[in-house]
Amino acid sequence: MDEGLFEDSAVIRRVAGEGLLLAGGGRATLLQIAHPAVAQGVLDHSSFADRPLDRLRTTMSYVYGVLYGTRAEAQTISRAVAAMHSKVTGPGYTANDPALQVWVNATLFDTAMLLYERVLGPLPPAEADVCYQQYSVLATAIGCPESAWPADRAAFSAYWDHMIATIEVNDSGRRIANTLLWPEGLPVALRPAVPLNRFVTVGLLPAPIRDGFGLPWSPRREKLLDRVLSGTAAVYPRLPGRVRYAPKDFYLRDYRKRLSRRRNPLASR
Repeated sequence: MDEGLFEDSAVIRRVAGEGLLLAGGGRATLLQIAHPAVAQGVLDHSSFADRPLDRLRTTMSYVYGVLYGTRAEAQTISRAVAAMHSKVTGPGYTANDPALQVWVNATLFDTAMLLYERVLGPLPPAEADVCYQQYSVLATAIGCPESAWPADRAAFSAYWDHMIATIEVNDSGRRIANTLLWPEGLPVALRPAVPLNRFVTVGLLPAPIRDGFGLPWSPRREKLLDRVLSGTAAVYPRLPGRVRYAPKDFYLRDYRKRLSRRRNPLASR
C-alpha cells in the first residue's frame, strides 16, 4: 500500500496531525502577511481575508494532502498549489520566490513547534531534528529549492530571529490582519469563538510582530494566556487519539472526496 511521502511512524505525522495546531492558524497567517511582499500578494490576488474558512480549508487540504496522502494525492495537491502560485505576481513580488516560500513554511513550522511543545512537551532533540528536516517538504513540494531551507535547526533559529527583528509590517498587512481578527459573515455557530481565537492569535505572536500590527497586549493578558495554555496542557494530552486527530481526518477525507469527483482539489465547494 502507498503510504505516501512518509511512513505512519514518521515524526512529522505524529506532530502535524495534532488538532491542537489549528489554534495556531491565525498566528501563522499573521506572521506570513507581516512580510510586505506576502501581504501585497494576498491583497492583489486573494480574497481569503473575507473567506477565512475557505482559506483554512485550502491550507489544511495542502498540508494534510502532502503529509498524509498517497504519493499521487500529494503530487496532485502540490501541482494545484503551484499552479495557483504561478499566477500570483506583481511589482516586487512573486509567490514562487524561494525566499517567500521559505518564510511561509517557516511560520508553519515555528507555530507547530510552539504549540506542540507547550502543550505536549518538547520533542527529544534527535526527533526534533528529523521533524525539522521533514517539514521542508511543504516548501519543496511546490518548487522551493531544497537548498533554500535552512540547513538545520540552529540555522533556522538564526534565520527566524533575523526575520522577526527585521520585518516591517506595512499598511497592507495591517489591513488584512484587521479583517482576519474581526471577521464578518461567519456562520452564527462560529462567532462565539472569534474573541478567543483573536486573543490566542495575538498572544502567540512575537512581540515585534504584534507591535508592528499595532495590536495591544499587556502583562495581565500574558498571564491569562499562560493559564489557558497550562489548562490545555492538562487536558488535551488525555483526549483520545480519534479526537486529537479528528481535524486531520476530516480535512483529508474532504480533500479525497473532491479529488474523487475530479474537481479542482482546492475548489471551495
